[in-house]
Amino acid sequence: MTTITTFYLSRIVGIKAYDSNGKYIGIVKDLLVESDSATFSTRHPSVTGIKIKRNNKLFFFSFQQFQVEKLNGDIKVIASQPTELSEDRISNDLSLVESVLDKQIVDLNGRKLVRVNDVRLVSLVNGTFAVAVDIGTEGLLRRIGIAKPLKAGLSLVGSSIPGKFINWEDFEAIDFSNSNIKLSKTYKKLQTLHPSDLADIIEELGKKASAEVFSSLNDEQAADVMEELEPETQVHIIESLSIEKAADVLDKMPADEVADIFDSLEDEKIELLLNEMEKETSQEVRELLVYPDHTVGSIMSYEFMSFNPNMTIEEVLEELRRTRPESETLYNLFVTDENEILLATFSIRDVVISAPDTRISEIMRPSPVHLVDYQKINEVAEIVSKYNLLAIPVVDDQNVLKGMVVIDDIIEDLIRKRRTNR
Repeated sequence: MTTITTFYLSRIVGIKAYDSNGKYIGIVKDLLVESDSATFSTRHPSVTGIKIKRNNKLFFFSFQQFQVEKLNGDIKVIASQPTELSEDRISNDLSLVESVLDKQIVDLNGRKLVRVNDVRLVSLVNGTFAVAVDIGTEGLLRRIGIAKPLKAGLSLVGSSIPGKFINWEDFEAIDFSNSNIKLSKTYKKLQTLHPSDLADIIEELGKKASAEVFSSLNDEQAADVMEELEPETQVHIIESLSIEKAADVLDKMPADEVADIFDSLEDEKIELLLNEMEKETSQEVRELLVYPDHTVGSIMSYEFMSFNPNMTIEEVLEELRRTRPESETLYNLFVTDENEILLATFSIRDVVISAPDTRISEIMRPSPVHLVDYQKINEVAEIVSKYNLLAIPVVDDQNVLKGMVVIDDIIEDLIRKRRTNR
């Protein structure tokens, strides 16, 4: 009999366990691992417990008293002096069968959802550890007991079944419906993904899992992800959150993005959210909601920078450093008078190449191309293409600067219309 150093979860689940005298203990049903590992280079969780079924009852024992061994080609699970685990230990650890095997996980490197077909474990001097998950075909074949003969047959013709593993530290489990692990620990790896990648993953999840993953994000991350979600998923997420949490997330988003989401919500829900949101953001959204869907005002952004023509470049830079605007805000900078009448535009390039004491009036471009807030959206694309603009100022019928439309919003609107017309 030899102790196995590497084995798979599927090979021991469902087999009989014995004590050191060969007495039958029960059937192996699951393994428990640490939910927040601090061992094996802090990356691979240690196996802490084994779940045994005997006489239709379940028992949890410490895995330290068990060994996975091979005898005449058969795998056996042998216990020396099995010690039952406490309820706290059981509830705080992660069940591999219930929460990982056959479940969807996020491949952090591939930035996509995959399904776990098996779990690879390794026994070392200081313990047994979960080291990887098998997401390939071989894992499925191993589960039904034909991986070895099939591999042997394929080897005769110079072929093989490629293995496909993800290291434990390179994935995040999603479905923890059968465990009590806190979400703040459960989904911390997902915070390393780009918001657009995380949005794609959330859209592939079921309604319950998508809401749980989204709820685990802080307000800043949640706002970034919300902007990347498809409209129907945005509505589902908003409906799944409390009014307070939803308002906190929406407060971090551009007003035009919030207004777009509100187009798909009921009036009563909208009013509750607006009343809970910060006053300034709420007011901006209310103003946008006044505009009909087909007008420029419905997609314009209130996040723009305007300056007096008598200001110097140094003063402009000081204002930019103070406000730290988003990159989209810097697509185009505007010049207005004391009544907020649009006079001209200038670019961030003009700021960079000009001397600090240069006045805006010396570098600005008067009579800029602009849009009117009640102008039809379908006229915008042609203007953007003709003048090769990234952002266009929007004024009212008195030429007062109201906002700007960026090319990103124009593209999103065109894509949304194309999907609606399919």
